[in-house]
Amino acid sequence: MNTPRLVAVRALTALGLIVLSAFSTAAPAWAATPERPAQVGAPYSLMQMNLCLSGGARCYPDTEYPKILDEAVERIQENDVNAVTFNEACSGDVEKIAGRTGYHMRFATVLYPTDPYQCKTPGGRGVFGNAVLTKEAIMTSQDAAYSRWNGSEQRRWLCVTTARGVDVCTTHLSTDGEADPASANNLQCGELRAVLESRTNPTLFGGDMNRQASCAPEGFWTLTDDDAAQLPGIQHIYGNIGEPTLEIEGATYTDHDVMIARTVIPKP
Repeated sequence: MNTPRLVAVRALTALGLIVLSAFSTAAPAWAATPERPAQVGAPYSLMQMNLCLSGGARCYPDTEYPKILDEAVERIQENDVNAVTFNEACSGDVEKIAGRTGYHMRFATVLYPTDPYQCKTPGGRGVFGNAVLTKEAIMTSQDAAYSRWNGSEQRRWLCVTTARGVDVCTTHLSTDGEADPASANNLQCGELRAVLESRTNPTLFGGDMNRQASCAPEGFWTLTDDDAAQLPGIQHIYGNIGEPTLEIEGATYTDHDVMIARTVIPKP
């Protein structure tokens, strides 16, 4: 004969087994898939996007503004990334994206050649530059111009340090490419390499490099968007964290596809 107390104990035991089963069978977000093998450690992911938002570039009509902002928000939310690096962005637009996703942001203003470039068509969207968004709070940030660039657009790098102890950096290099060893692009590549090499935290970088060859320092891996449908090979992601996997997603409202790198932070 089952007493009320025995029935209650059996019921709680059964419930506990169900809960344990649910936790043991539920796959975490970073679980193995045919495209992404399992890795041990704390996961970290970075999305790289060039948004073409100045209002003056030839690619801008295809953004169908503000559809490009909606697309950026959707990609961030769908992929649930830890950090996002933006090139050809506008400060007001990045603030909107950060507000809609709940991410923290830092913005680095690019000068033309000595004054901030006011984004246009429509106006009132802030100034032109590069940005980093992160899920975790941003503790510190640094940005600086390169020593030389071609044309009227200044080129800068931006790095942030998050509360998680990860550094995230971005840049957009000059368009004169890597063919000439003395090009501004090659000079900037060397200066960026030194910036990344000097970071003391685990570091991830994403940017539009306008070149095929990597600028990563020794000890960093390199991912490129060689398989992109649009302007392949010139967006790069570098890092010194784990062994990464790469996903490329087509973009509708900008002239560069989206890069997503997933890796893990090794446990101490």
